[in-house]
Amino acid sequence: MQSASVSPPLNDSPGGVPSGSPFIANDIVRPGAAVAMALPLAPEDQARSDLYALAARLLLAPPDAALLAGLAAADPIESNGGDHALADAWEKLVLAASVMDADAVAEEFEGLFVSTGSPALNPYGSLYLSGFMHDTPLAELRADLARFGIGRVRGVGESEDHLGALCETMRVLIAGGPGIRRQPLAQQKAFFEARIAPWYARCLADMTQAEGANFYRLIAAFVGALLAIEAEAFAVEDGFDA
Repeated sequence: MQSASVSPPLNDSPGGVPSGSPFIANDIVRPGAAVAMALPLAPEDQARSDLYALAARLLLAPPDAALLAGLAAADPIESNGGDHALADAWEKLVLAASVMDADAVAEEFEGLFVSTGSPALNPYGSLYLSGFMHDTPLAELRADLARFGIGRVRGVGESEDHLGALCETMRVLIAGGPGIRRQPLAQQKAFFEARIAPWYARCLADMTQAEGANFYRLIAAFVGALLAIEAEAFAVEDGFDA
């Protein structure tokens, strides 16, 4: 499965996951589960895991000053093949991070995703798939997550079908977590195609077009390019399996 070569500026926490993330899709250990020492991830899968972790972090909460500084200092993404969408989106995000003020980004995030009434943006799969929050798609997703031993961390407000939470779930499927095994590519593909692919493009288009979106337009472009590469790579896997 092809992916871009990149080392996102997360931090030194295990697996490249940003510390303090408001949603970890998987830190629930089944009772009696044995925690085995896993072999290191292949570089390609580590890059995928890191990119998903960063996408989750940016979608679930505004970046603080340290993360903006890390992004501003990040190396370019090296494109594989002829599609430069991810590399281009990354370059624009990095450049913007070098001039953005953390307070301004936080204010933008609040205006887009937080409201006492109805927020401008609701990046939840259930809403896009059924037209209603907390509907059947969320129940089906929770059943999938339970099979993997994945659950929402206690006290977290966002539901599991938030696009950022789904990116974090993909990271866990790729890299594993405490008491949770990495999933084979076929399981990653099935989850992505059932729970992310049907609606992410519409959600990110809404984010791009939302009034008041500035830095988050660039985040939407980055996340969209990442997910498009994943969708294309999974489709290639279908061709190999045929």
